[in-house]
Amino acid sequence: MKKALFTTLILAFFLMSGTLACAQSKKDGEAGDTEARKAQILENLKFKFPQLEQYTVTMGDLESSDVEGMDEGSFIVNGQQVQRFLVTSDNTKLYMLAADPIDVSLTSEELAAEIAEREAAAAREAEERSAALAQAVSGLPVRGNPDAPVTIIEFSDFQCPYCARGYRTVEQVLEKYPEDVKFIYAHFPLPNHPWAKPSAIASVCVAQQDPAVFWQLHDHYFENQSTFNPNNIIDKSRTFLADTGIDLDTWATCASDTSSDAYQGAEAVVDGLASLGSDNGVSGTPGFFINGYYFSGAQPLETFDEVIEQAKQNFE
Repeated sequence: MKKALFTTLILAFFLMSGTLACAQSKKDGEAGDTEARKAQILENLKFKFPQLEQYTVTMGDLESSDVEGMDEGSFIVNGQQVQRFLVTSDNTKLYMLAADPIDVSLTSEELAAEIAEREAAAAREAEERSAALAQAVSGLPVRGNPDAPVTIIEFSDFQCPYCARGYRTVEQVLEKYPEDVKFIYAHFPLPNHPWAKPSAIASVCVAQQDPAVFWQLHDHYFENQSTFNPNNIIDKSRTFLADTGIDLDTWATCASDTSSDAYQGAEAVVDGLASLGSDNGVSGTPGFFINGYYFSGAQPLETFDEVIEQAKQNFE
């Protein structure tokens, strides 16, 4: 374990070192002799870094590179290639390579064309994703204008504190753009949040009876997040729903009787939405899709403003 850690530290040092100066090759070996060059490089490295003596360090073949006057090779530590490098043909300077070469030859006009194509491809991908997501979440409760040019689908977790922050921002968005935004809440309960999934299932059971009450319960969960725990989530939800017109017996069977078809059906809805999110790149909450463009985490209002205004222009 210590050796592995030390190897990592040595390699990190190599990456941070711009150059390693080697002894003049003409003193200790012929530059044209590949094996002599490799041996000389390794000898110098072990002189500069005595700790390398603890490892089996070898070197791959030296091959011509795209850089004039330099060859390319790699160090192999304990049988694994760990670092590529460039070395001058006379063995005087060695440069560690942190990544493959980057093409910087494009002109301003070529870059503009590439950027335009990249943006067009992203727009096509977002449009396709938006259509697929819209079909997948059809039937879920909607807040805002059902015919709005901008659709926001949020994958969220009632127990997540960042989702509570996202909830407050979405409220601002809906207030600012009452005719321009259609908002859909998609369940993505995280496994480390013990009352997130029970509350998600409970809210699905409410939505089956009355979508408007679903939004009331949705708001209640986020506004009173600190009062809930796995032991009281169902009882507190039932208390909140007592005056909403929901059939509480039907709801209770759906929300808490794990052997019932109603519960299993509601759970399948929650699990299906979570899988939908994962399939589209969601790994944490909240995750927002705005007309198919994905934004991870609680976003400021300005992020929504920018995307919504652009979407409105495209729609017009």
